[in-house]
Amino acid sequence: MSTTSADRPDVFTVVDPATEKPLADVPLVDLAGADAAIAASHEAFQHWRAVAPGERAAMLRRFASVVDAHVEELAELEVRNAGHTWGNARWEAGNVRDCLNYYAGAPERMFGRQIPVAGGTDVTFHEPLGVVGVIVPWNFPMPIAGWGFAPALAAGNTVVLKPAELTPMTAVRLGELALEAGLPEHVLTILPGRGDVVGQRFVTHDLVRKVCFTGSTRVGKQIMAGCAEQVKRVTLELGGKSSNIVFADADVAAAAAAAPGAVFDNAGQDCCARSRILVERSVYDEFMTHLEPAVQAVRVLDPQDESADMGPLVSSGQRDRVVSYLDEVDVTIEGSRPDGPGWWVAPSVVAVEDPATRIWREEVFGPVVAVMPFDDEADAVAKANDTEYGLSGSIFTADLGRGLRVARAVEAGNLSVNSHSSVRYWTPFGGYKQSGLGRELGPDAPMAFTEEKNVFIAH
Repeated sequence: MSTTSADRPDVFTVVDPATEKPLADVPLVDLAGADAAIAASHEAFQHWRAVAPGERAAMLRRFASVVDAHVEELAELEVRNAGHTWGNARWEAGNVRDCLNYYAGAPERMFGRQIPVAGGTDVTFHEPLGVVGVIVPWNFPMPIAGWGFAPALAAGNTVVLKPAELTPMTAVRLGELALEAGLPEHVLTILPGRGDVVGQRFVTHDLVRKVCFTGSTRVGKQIMAGCAEQVKRVTLELGGKSSNIVFADADVAAAAAAAPGAVFDNAGQDCCARSRILVERSVYDEFMTHLEPAVQAVRVLDPQDESADMGPLVSSGQRDRVVSYLDEVDVTIEGSRPDGPGWWVAPSVVAVEDPATRIWREEVFGPVVAVMPFDDEADAVAKANDTEYGLSGSIFTADLGRGLRVARAVEAGNLSVNSHSSVRYWTPFGGYKQSGLGRELGPDAPMAFTEEKNVFIAH
């Protein structure tokens, strides 16, 4: 957690969620500081947009190289600040590096078009928007920061980035590394602060031309409504309640063995978590028999231990929220958790029959999965789609025709057949329904940070 006090209202005390011990005091940016940073970012944009594409690409590659040299340092910050396991934290730091390298290829390949017209020549240009505000959540602070700033910078924009109050440390360090890599000052600016101060200023300031937000659906709706006042562009990646559908013809033992990693990774604090498992009724008991030892094998440890599979939740408030859901139900399968300090919740499985059950319908955002049987393909699709969310999901079946058919029928933006993989920086990512608006990542992401201009030249 992070705290402020009456005598130091301008500072966050960041706390290690595994030990509950203070890590650092992080100064808060106030409204005046946010305004000054946005103005400086706008001034820097006038120069950054004019940097030759090849030079801009080279700077992003240098930034990637500097990040690569600091992967272990960044990973250690995330282990201590967010409670991530070492394996996850190293992957997350590497993902920032990889995104920068990938989008470094964009500046020289952002082509317009020549459109045949009568009486002249018609051409299109993709021009950067200006200052982009990126609001990053606490569950994956590093990669989601990179998903915002890498394509935005590649397209010629400048970025002001607000990390989550709970997990600011890696974002602050990435801002320092950007300067070390030679990015001009104010091209990427990190602004730790409160959401209702800094984040809200991104929404209301007329020099911020787009807001990218990852977080809860409730806050996403507020940001979208605020941006509508200026017809300001938004990209929203919001909540999820993804289904893991297991058909009887699948390798049931393998599907059960893979299920814990799909929901307990990052202590379930993942909007892509497959937190609803739908199992064909004829193999339901078999699946549950295989699931129990898989859950109990999850090693929940202080993430400083390299053998940990799962660490603590990010804060005492998040732990209490998750426990409130578990208090309403009977837990069918329960894993282990450490005793003593730290915000721990044991991996938990709940068998559900009633689709109105709160733990089945709402995003718990913790190491909790609900399991329900289904009768046939149509029933599986209906139950998977019976949610306000539509971010991700998995389908396990030996019939690849069925796998593709169900994937087309499920209302979600990212689906995997016989896999739980959701995110690759070179493929689009985003949700249906109340899981979000727009797409991140993939080859077209830089275009989402541009205006398309059409120019007709009379002959």
